[in-house]
Amino acid sequence: MAARTDLFQSPDYYGVDELLTDEQKLIRESVRAYVKKEISPIIEDYAQRAEFPVQVVKQLGELGCFGPTIPAEYGGGGLDYTSYGLMMQELERGDSGIRSTASVQGSLVMFPIFAYGDEAQRKKFLPRLASGEWLGCFGLTEPDHGSNPAGMTTNIKDHGDHVLLNGAKMWISNAPYAQVAIVWARDEHDDIRGVIVERGMEGFTTPTTHGKWSLRASATGELVFDNVKLPKENILPNIKGLKGPLGCLTKARYGIAWGALGAAMDCYDTALRYSKERIQFDRPIGGFQLQQKKLAEMITEITKAQLLVWRLGKLMDEGKATPQQVSMAKRNSCEIATWIARDARQMLGGMGITGEYSIMRHMMNLESVITYEGTHDVQLLITGMDITGLNAFT
Repeated sequence: MAARTDLFQSPDYYGVDELLTDEQKLIRESVRAYVKKEISPIIEDYAQRAEFPVQVVKQLGELGCFGPTIPAEYGGGGLDYTSYGLMMQELERGDSGIRSTASVQGSLVMFPIFAYGDEAQRKKFLPRLASGEWLGCFGLTEPDHGSNPAGMTTNIKDHGDHVLLNGAKMWISNAPYAQVAIVWARDEHDDIRGVIVERGMEGFTTPTTHGKWSLRASATGELVFDNVKLPKENILPNIKGLKGPLGCLTKARYGIAWGALGAAMDCYDTALRYSKERIQFDRPIGGFQLQQKKLAEMITEITKAQLLVWRLGKLMDEGKATPQQVSMAKRNSCEIATWIARDARQMLGGMGITGEYSIMRHMMNLESVITYEGTHDVQLLITGMDITGLNAFT
């Protein structure tokens, strides 16, 4: 397939750029330039072949996209949360699977080691993960327990100087290529604990998930543990219970709130350009009322979402953001991105389903993004419980 020229121009109808610092804009531009040079020309081909472009792992490490909010002493960027969000926006503008690789590494692998681990674990794992030397994955979802992680059956049992890990996780991004897995399991006291599983440990396998119509350029797999002998120094010491994995998911959902917005921007930008070039009935289709309605609604929703995630970034930096606020932003960005992709696809007619344009790939990817790290309905109920004080989950 011929490489596609990336002509993306970022929409900014309300001058949101004026709210960003020069450093934040520079970070965004560096990631945008990377996506245009390294991702856009190859990503359709990799998605069509359902193959993960493994070379991006090192590239993302060099660019500083792994754990950008982790302190520099551990290999992270020491950046603010708005900078992190802008990075995720630009990566997902290229492809949701590429952003997923970075989100998992930073929010679901590096963050728990930094927040819940000890100094030895931080020094051993974080610099290698930050540089892209190692890729990580996050094991929470199980074959029978997705939206209800409290039902997990994966377990660890004490055997003196080590524990034995048994169970399985599925729908795990990065799994087939990961050297490190952060896995959540029940101990004999029924406490949920986080453990660090390393590639090569006997009884640990990562079968690849085949046949996906979504996130085709991202590697997905299972984590299978058959009496995996795990040294006790691989247990995260500073956390017990569901608040451990849920704290990681809050960070990941924050990245998705920005990321899905990037996919929406790309679909809008593609449809806008096409509407000016495509001639039907002797005029550009952008001159027809129905097409202008679609475009006007797209830019309205993008603008509202830009302001929402920008404010959320400020709250994150101040340590004031609640998990419920993050859920609202994740849900909103995913919702607008999915319907913007669908409307943009319609505007391109038959061309919209081809790999010549990015829209259909975004559309399929977003069906995963709207589901993972908490489904669309679960995010809604998190907000509902927050405003009513009543739990609809049980």
